[in-house]
Amino acid sequence: QVQMVESGGGLVQAGGSLRLSCLVSAPRFPTYAMGWFRQAPGKEREFVATINWNSEIINYADSVKGRFTISRDNDKNTVNLQMNNLKPEDTATYYCAANWAGAGAPMSPNEYDYWGRGTQVTVSS
Repeated sequence: QVQMVESGGGLVQAGGSLRLSCLVSAPRFPTYAMGWFRQAPGKEREFVATINWNSEIINYADSVKGRFTISRDNDKNTVNLQMNNLKPEDTATYYCAANWAGAGAPMSPNEYDYWGRGTQVTVSS
């Protein structure tokens, strides 16, 4: 069974930074595509960033491009999201997700098979 645990969320002022991490307990982690999604209260879950199994395909939402960086370490079974220049509109619960197919980096949450429980990010103005 795949278990995924996010960490690194918190409260930060606008302009600040946070680094989210997701530890995945799955022997096949190096073959998974991974993604970060977020959901604010009253809104649908939305794509933030995705990365394929070997980091050759990376996608970012336009709203975070140039501020967020997704990366993965297949030796440590982790995927990270470095978030810089945070804005109040980045406030949401951030979820880590895994897609077992791995070859691409899908941007739709419907393409993902496993999910973490989420970590809260709050950006104050």
